[in-house]
Amino acid sequence: MWKKGIFILSVALVGLAAVLVVRTYRYTPHREAVAAVHGPAVDGEAAALRLGGAVAFPTVSHQVAERIDSAAFRGLQAYLAETFPRVQTALRRELVSDLSLLYTWPGSDTTLAPVLLLSHLDVVPVEAGTETDWVRPPFSGEVSDGFVWGRGTLDDKVGVMGLLEAVELSLAEGFVPTRTIYLAFGHDEEVGGRQGAVQMAARLAARGVQPAFVLDEGGAVMEGVLPGLTQPVALIGIAEKGYMSVRLTVEGEGGHSSMPPPQTPVGILGAAVARLEAHPMPARFDGAVARMFDDLGPEMAFRERMVFANLWLFRPFITMLLDDVPASNALIRTTTAPTMLSGSAKENVLPARATAVVNFRILPGETVDGVLEHVHDAIDDARVQVDVLPGAGDPSPVSAVDGFGFPVLARTVRETYPRDDLLVAPFLVVGATDARHYTGLSDEVFRFAPFTLRGDDRARFHGTNERIAVADYATVVRFYHRLFRNAAG
Repeated sequence: MWKKGIFILSVALVGLAAVLVVRTYRYTPHREAVAAVHGPAVDGEAAALRLGGAVAFPTVSHQVAERIDSAAFRGLQAYLAETFPRVQTALRRELVSDLSLLYTWPGSDTTLAPVLLLSHLDVVPVEAGTETDWVRPPFSGEVSDGFVWGRGTLDDKVGVMGLLEAVELSLAEGFVPTRTIYLAFGHDEEVGGRQGAVQMAARLAARGVQPAFVLDEGGAVMEGVLPGLTQPVALIGIAEKGYMSVRLTVEGEGGHSSMPPPQTPVGILGAAVARLEAHPMPARFDGAVARMFDDLGPEMAFRERMVFANLWLFRPFITMLLDDVPASNALIRTTTAPTMLSGSAKENVLPARATAVVNFRILPGETVDGVLEHVHDAIDDARVQVDVLPGAGDPSPVSAVDGFGFPVLARTVRETYPRDDLLVAPFLVVGATDARHYTGLSDEVFRFAPFTLRGDDRARFHGTNERIAVADYATVVRFYHRLFRNAAG
């Protein structure tokens, strides 16, 4: 009997192996071959110097409006008008909330839906005490060693300047877009975009503007994206996670620390935070992330390709692997991140009040209300008050990849970048961008910054020694120049 059982098991295993191998060989790449297009001659050094000039304006966003240096923003506005005279003449420029900029480049066919391209003028502060760690001063805009250095070179004056460079160049060539092109540059993206993007979106909505697609920052050309994948990948965001922060508060009587109660507010609060971390939201492998792996899986080495060709068998294993790495874990679940704690002002005084802030980045398919319910269930302690902080919002809708915008963007990427092995794939943006404020205007909202991130470049976002290579910035200009023709030529 046992021999028969072994035989049946062996046959089953051979059959399973055959199914896995056959499915793997049928799991072939489905990318479209696109020839590179020789774009305009871009003077990279001159463009880099102009980008550096914009970086030199310390347009730093602060949560407290009174701390914003309005003069820096107005100085940047004047610099843009002087630097791009054709843009200033041919495009209509509007100030929104005094510091944001909305440009209209009229198209020749007003029956066509327009295109809306986003970027932002503001940058994050430099962390106090790290100024001397910068190779070049963070607001110098210095061009040296083949890079432009400073705040905004990656996030996101590179987008503002790259777009305006491409418009200026196109105007010099006599290009007239068929579709109207809008450029919307917010001044407070880093603190939520309420006065910039929200107001510009409202203004466009009041005019009945319904873009064919919207493009903001988000993904980029990345190297070393996944194990088994050696090619660089242009990741185009088709959705972004939602955002919510909650404040946890525990009240107590205070007093001297020599006579503490069984549990102080700090102890109760710490236990609540620990329970939240111990009970994360469930992982899900679907939506934009599943679509990304569907596009990239066929391009991987045989072992990894076999896994993604047979998700019916390996899906739990993939989810477990993604769960182990913070960067990939963020793609498959609503993340829980305690970020702020406060208690007593003195070491020997019991706090009368202890607070913590916990930030959640919400996966598409879930909601602010659902995450809030999870917080209450996980903490399960009536002594802990839970309050949602301003700025919470649900995840964005997921944009289709088979409409008008995504194929145009994918084609533009392939035509602009010189590498034949470059891949393009949809992507879930785990951070927050201004794009979420425009989802009411268009069903096609995408997030992609046309530069390459290598090695430790990702740590430079909001970090020390933010910079972009001069050659990469020239490619940014060529990408937008080509995009105008593909989307509105």
